[in-house]
Amino acid sequence: MKIKAAFALFGLLGAIVSCNTETKEEQASVGASVEVDSVELVKRGGYLVTVGGCNDCHSPKVMTAHGPAPDTSRLLSGYDPSRPFVGFDKATALSGTMVVFNIESTAAAGPWGISYAANLTPDDTGIGSWTFEQFRRAMKEGKWKGLEDSRPLLPPMPWPNFKDVGDEDLAAIFAYLKSIKPVNNPIPAPVTPDAI
Repeated sequence: MKIKAAFALFGLLGAIVSCNTETKEEQASVGASVEVDSVELVKRGGYLVTVGGCNDCHSPKVMTAHGPAPDTSRLLSGYDPSRPFVGFDKATALSGTMVVFNIESTAAAGPWGISYAANLTPDDTGIGSWTFEQFRRAMKEGKWKGLEDSRPLLPPMPWPNFKDVGDEDLAAIFAYLKSIKPVNNPIPAPVTPDAI
């Protein structure tokens, strides 16, 4: 069953990549520059991103009568460094009794230090140069930028919830993220507990 699913996934990704005008050498890294032509794949990915709550932490917010809502002009672009995350009770955050979020829920402080939500748009400051394998590794193994020897993803990113998600659904999510508007938004490095 897993072999059939893997062949189906690679066949799907191959079909997407073959629509590119890049040379075979440029296409060697699956997903390096995916131009999605499958409306259904992107639609499925958009649905999964929505029900998975990705905008909750990865989208800057605007204040509405019902509280903060995702800023549609900057969807999934991560923490906004122009709005510093300051003024919280550091002792409480480090105590392990509470997690402190900024008003946008794009930054969190806890016993691990301060973490900032990543830019998930297809800009170079986001996942623009990522391959599908990097995305898969980040989601299933909790590796920063999906790099094998990188640091772990920090809380509150719930990557363990995704370790059993099928590759077909991950491919759909990846295709959707590669199809959205790129937003240039470099995300700061996390802050270690001793530097808070």
